[in-house]
Amino acid sequence: MKEKTIKTLADIAKMANVSQSTVSRALRNNPLVSQKTRDFVQQLAQEHNFSVNATASKLRTQKTHTIAVIVMFDQNTEQSISDPFLMKLLGTIADELTKFGYDMLLTTTKTATGDWNNYYFESRRADGLIIVGQGEHDPRIEALASNNVPFVVWGTEFANKNYTTIGSDNRKGGYLAVKHLIDKGCKNIAFMGDIEHNELEQRWLGYQDACEEAGLALEPTLRLKTDLTSNDGYQQIKNYLEGKHPKIDGIFAVSDTIALGVMKYLHEQKVAIPEEIAIIGFDDIAMSAFSSPSLTTVRQNTTTAGELLVSKVLKKIENKPIESKLLEVELIIRQSSEQA
Repeated sequence: MKEKTIKTLADIAKMANVSQSTVSRALRNNPLVSQKTRDFVQQLAQEHNFSVNATASKLRTQKTHTIAVIVMFDQNTEQSISDPFLMKLLGTIADELTKFGYDMLLTTTKTATGDWNNYYFESRRADGLIIVGQGEHDPRIEALASNNVPFVVWGTEFANKNYTTIGSDNRKGGYLAVKHLIDKGCKNIAFMGDIEHNELEQRWLGYQDACEEAGLALEPTLRLKTDLTSNDGYQQIKNYLEGKHPKIDGIFAVSDTIALGVMKYLHEQKVAIPEEIAIIGFDDIAMSAFSSPSLTTVRQNTTTAGELLVSKVLKKIENKPIESKLLEVELIIRQSSEQA
């Protein structure tokens, strides 16, 4: 006798004693569900003539209760998920998603290749996306906007872009940092970062704002292209100081990780901080308060950032209007820029 046909995901969920979202993921072989549960649900579906293809239109309208979080990395960067600032932000996002009953599917642009719309949205791997950073003007973000995919970006707002961003006031942060160095008497201030990245470009503009306000000329040799890692911070300042370059008395590093690498090299060379070279970072990671000397930095509000990213993408999923938001930053003054 032919087995009874199961008509809905709810039917299978009841039989398997799991949630409908788990059934949906299991039938799509989503790795968020254990292999044992996937096998069990798929076996039930087969035994009861449940056709995934026949219900594709229904599956398309059902929520997976998963948000994909894509972290933007260049292929040649050494930066990774273990970056302290990213860990803080991603931790907040994960906590917020849990509050609303959502899972987080985390990946990076080093592995998330191809068509994001098809891979995450059309295939029902996720209900929406949170993109952390805009990288070097990645066209895949524009493609998502063109396909009306529910997503938000942690990054820089642009007037001509048709997607929602949550980000810090990076230009103001750069200005506050460099103005502080100038107020402390610095006149030859190195900028360490890669302005091909949108957020870091804004910090560079803030650097320029402070220099122009103080009547300091912009010296091209003082801009040191640096990856967002301590290793490259160490190497770039080493290359600069060991080469025939203008003397510097201040450094604005676009991340605390860069600044900590710089401080390690200066300590090895017995360069006094801040007496000979004052240093300011960006992000206010935990280590910045415990380094020796402690690091002056620009604090980003990662808690509010994570909360807003989640609330905005969930509203977008419900087709509710959302707006971009620029978050305030704060200069945290510590020993690396203040003489005792």
